[in-house]
Amino acid sequence: QVQLVESGGGLVQPGGSLRLSCAASGTIFSINAMGWYRQGPGKQREFVALIFSSGNTNYADSVKGRFTIARDNAKNTVYLQMNGLKPEDTAVYYCNAAIKTSGARAPGNYWGQGTQVTVSS
Repeated sequence: QVQLVESGGGLVQPGGSLRLSCAASGTIFSINAMGWYRQGPGKQREFVALIFSSGNTNYADSVKGRFTIARDNAKNTVYLQMNGLKPEDTAVYYCNAAIKTSGARAPGNYWGQGTQVTVSS
């Protein structure tokens, strides 16, 4: 069984910064991609950023140059450094990971419970 636990959300003023963390735990054999998605009020969940085990990254156009994704493979943890936050970044942020558990034939897709980020003055 695998769990993803996010932390680091909160209330911040426009232009401010937050750092989200997501730690994976359980019977993990390997982790391929780890990423972040978000769902704003009245909106569908959307892609934010992704990082592969190789270190390659992808970002949504809306966050390029402001957000940085990183991972610590030894800790099975992914981070999202968010700078220059805007009110439109307000959303519940979800961690996502493709994880192969011990004994499994293929990776499974796992989600965290979400952490609220509110950008407001």
